[in-house]
Amino acid sequence: MHFKHPEVLYFLFLLLIPILVHLFQLRRFKTELFTNVRFLKALTIQTRKSSKIKKWLLLTCRLLLLTCIIIAFAQPFFSSKDSKNKNNELFIILDNSYSMQAKGKKGELLKRAVQELLEETPENTTFSLLTNSENFWNTDIKSVRSNLQNLKYSSESFNLDNILAKVKAHKSPYNKDVVVLTDGLSITEKQVKSSDQNINPLFILSEAEQKNNASVDSVFISKTVENFYEITVQVTGYGDKFLGVPISIFDNNKLIAKTTVDLDSKKKNITFTIPKKSFHGYISIQDNGLAYDNILYFSISKNKKANVISVGDPLKSNFLTRIYTPDEFVFKNYSLSTLDYNSIEQQDAIILNELNEIPQALATTLKSFVSKGGHVVVIPSSESSIETYNSFFKNFGSLSYSPLEQTEKQITKINFNHPIFNNVFESKITNFQYPKTKISYPLSSSSPAALSYEDQSPFLTSITNSVATVAVFAAPLNLENSNFQQSPLIVPTFYKMVINNQNNGVIAYTIGSSSPHITDSALQKDAIVTIKGTEEQFIPIQQILSTKVKMTFNGYPKQAGNFSVFSKKEWIENLSFNYARSESDLIKNNDNVLADLNQESSITSFFNALQTNRTDNQIWKWFVIFALLFLLLEMAILKFVKS
Repeated sequence: MHFKHPEVLYFLFLLLIPILVHLFQLRRFKTELFTNVRFLKALTIQTRKSSKIKKWLLLTCRLLLLTCIIIAFAQPFFSSKDSKNKNNELFIILDNSYSMQAKGKKGELLKRAVQELLEETPENTTFSLLTNSENFWNTDIKSVRSNLQNLKYSSESFNLDNILAKVKAHKSPYNKDVVVLTDGLSITEKQVKSSDQNINPLFILSEAEQKNNASVDSVFISKTVENFYEITVQVTGYGDKFLGVPISIFDNNKLIAKTTVDLDSKKKNITFTIPKKSFHGYISIQDNGLAYDNILYFSISKNKKANVISVGDPLKSNFLTRIYTPDEFVFKNYSLSTLDYNSIEQQDAIILNELNEIPQALATTLKSFVSKGGHVVVIPSSESSIETYNSFFKNFGSLSYSPLEQTEKQITKINFNHPIFNNVFESKITNFQYPKTKISYPLSSSSPAALSYEDQSPFLTSITNSVATVAVFAAPLNLENSNFQQSPLIVPTFYKMVINNQNNGVIAYTIGSSSPHITDSALQKDAIVTIKGTEEQFIPIQQILSTKVKMTFNGYPKQAGNFSVFSKKEWIENLSFNYARSESDLIKNNDNVLADLNQESSITSFFNALQTNRTDNQIWKWFVIFALLFLLLEMAILKFVKS
């Protein structure tokens, strides 16, 4: 037993006072003489014995009464079993990612967790609240009540490592208690093992009852005809089969197409035909799962002709004129001697077609051209100076030619995941007619090949920066050296290498992506562009590149939707932004990891356990009760015990 005020125990010396009073009473007995004293003498002895017992009882009660009062003022207590941590600082980590939108037994997981925090957190408890998107340091439940009630779902995935790093960086002289409220979908074995040994988080896991969920993931233009786009929408189903899922397409909130689809496989592609014009709308599905991934916003800009220049022998560039047709491209061919360097910045792509060498002036100009978003395609000649080519490649990354090889090779492998061929083919082709080359330059590149020879060496590869691509072939493509011009691969390959997808394809960015966007706009030096939506607007990080503007969004906007780019009040183009689909799968695949976590069943039990384990057992109230009992006992003795 411990005392909060042990100095009060010195007052126990006051117990001597009632003892002295009872032992040294000054009362004197007066002697009276009677005739028959034998009876009176016996009565006197009996009275004196009864009086003596009563006095000892009173002395005992008074001593115990005074002792209980003194001990009560000293405030005795028994230490709690976890008393050493009673001053710990509390951190509450609340997962507000979109997977917490799922419904549990008592409603949406996030809303239920917020409600329990508001109801069960003691008002006098100080804590820090950390979510995916916001932090509230050293607060209490009254101060943070409004923020919790208005807490929105975050497009950022729940990353336990990042949040625990913030907790660790928060300086405090005390130990730290960390409680994590999450559905556990993002918890990995690596995160658990890499956590700080000094911070052992306690997990309160929520689980969704309805785990089936359908998500509309992507959209792309699969075919372009004279007056229509054929677009393909990819829908993913997680869980059981989905039958009769409604899917609709809206352009400027006007319904233009609608159908139903059975998700009899995990991923399903649905094709729609829409008018060939600018589009600014969304695709919508309906299911009983999460709501955030049921809408995919996208824009299609008005078809703009891409400017393409071929530098080289005009006779060797005839095949390019059949690919870059006047309805979609402004294509021109120049010899090296007639090339106007000043016109390069106005182009979307430059093709170096079998030049013997790349002059230093052209290499410098093209380096600037690529940095501003221009695409370059390099086709070597049989007499190319690999020194000048390799010097040119060093401007962009790790890529080089080796000396020419006089070996015939077949082109046998297509990398369907390469950006050049992504979404080009409806299915993977394995038995196409293999083109071949007679001579080639062995390519050494750190980037994956788009097309490969039978010996796995690259035939076509590319170096990509944030805004542009430099594509490089390993061999000349003239008819004397190769039949690649007669291959079905020729059209999609050259089309995708030079096309600016941002101006001629679907524009649908993922919020939080680091991918920049380049828009055609000749702004003044100090001018800025603003991106505006119906409920949100922001100014992106931007860089003026002659006749273009490079924009980086850095986590903006916060809400998915259709947006427009403005320079002051002048409209420039439309953009669309969507949430990442990383939270769509509600089926846990990490049950073994979660089983090893230190868990608590609810917020209520957590605070109850904290209160029980860290609160000292105060027993001074019992001594007050005993003091009252002894006082009542003393009064009863005085009243009912005869002297």
